[in-house]
Amino acid sequence: MIYKILINIFFRTRNFLKNKILILLGMNLILKSRSFYDSASLLEDVEIKVFSQNGEDGIIDYLVKKLRIKKPNFIEIGIQDYSESNTRFLYEQYYSSGLVIDSQINLREKVLSSGLNLWKGDLRIVEKFVSSKNIKEVILENCDFNVDIFSIDIDGIDYWVLNNLPDTIKPKIIIVEYNSIFGHDLEVTVPDIDNFSRDSYHFSNLCYGASLKAYVNLMKIRGYYLLGVNRLRNNAFFISNNYSKETYFSNIKKLSMEECTNSLFRESRSLDGNLNYLSVKDRKKQIDDCELIDLSKNIFSKIRFKDLLN
Repeated sequence: MIYKILINIFFRTRNFLKNKILILLGMNLILKSRSFYDSASLLEDVEIKVFSQNGEDGIIDYLVKKLRIKKPNFIEIGIQDYSESNTRFLYEQYYSSGLVIDSQINLREKVLSSGLNLWKGDLRIVEKFVSSKNIKEVILENCDFNVDIFSIDIDGIDYWVLNNLPDTIKPKIIIVEYNSIFGHDLEVTVPDIDNFSRDSYHFSNLCYGASLKAYVNLMKIRGYYLLGVNRLRNNAFFISNNYSKETYFSNIKKLSMEECTNSLFRESRSLDGNLNYLSVKDRKKQIDDCELIDLSKNIFSKIRFKDLLN
């Protein structure tokens, strides 16, 4: 028993020190980057990775500063253990109010073990598998603060969850992971399946989420415009119409939908679960028979990906 306690103390201490080092290095990079914010023409120009998967930490800092948000509150859905996520660095900077949600077992313990200073802010950790049916209840039960930033990355029915957000949640910034494999002109999403699992839906791990066009049209209805995407072309950043592009982001160039979905990263899997680094053409062929929902028809019946392409 004593050995188990000592091991836990060792890992907690190690993660705490690692966390401190990352924050110090990250803040140094962010402070240097801020001097270029007024001249940035693309969101990828300000990318910096601290705790995010790619360079979202830098983009989020840029958006927060341009929108003059002093102490940004947030909701993030899909965080795993919170060691690599969109709002972790945000929390470590401001210690504001935040709600993080994931279906990971023992989520609270995993988040605490990552070296997080939970006592410094109002971070609420909810272990839950979210769906289009329960998202309103989950958020309304756990969020009683104004939300500045909303981020979702659950590798699945993200579109349906986003479509069912409570009307009371009106963030200034919404960050959504999209599936660039679906291309620039299709308005599609995976079906709204209970307990959707990306690897179970198709072994390749390529058929998940929704197309960028699907999100653009959904966000337009909800009162948001697409400001831009990250360099990897898998995260889209939407801004509330209350903060016009002309006023707050006049230097940011508008990319075509084709440019926004020109993604080259290769994460496809073979039948045995190993990365097989398929080309763009082969990735699309791999999921030919996957069933999707064509949102442009407003019928919501399933159709195979290859039939949509044809």
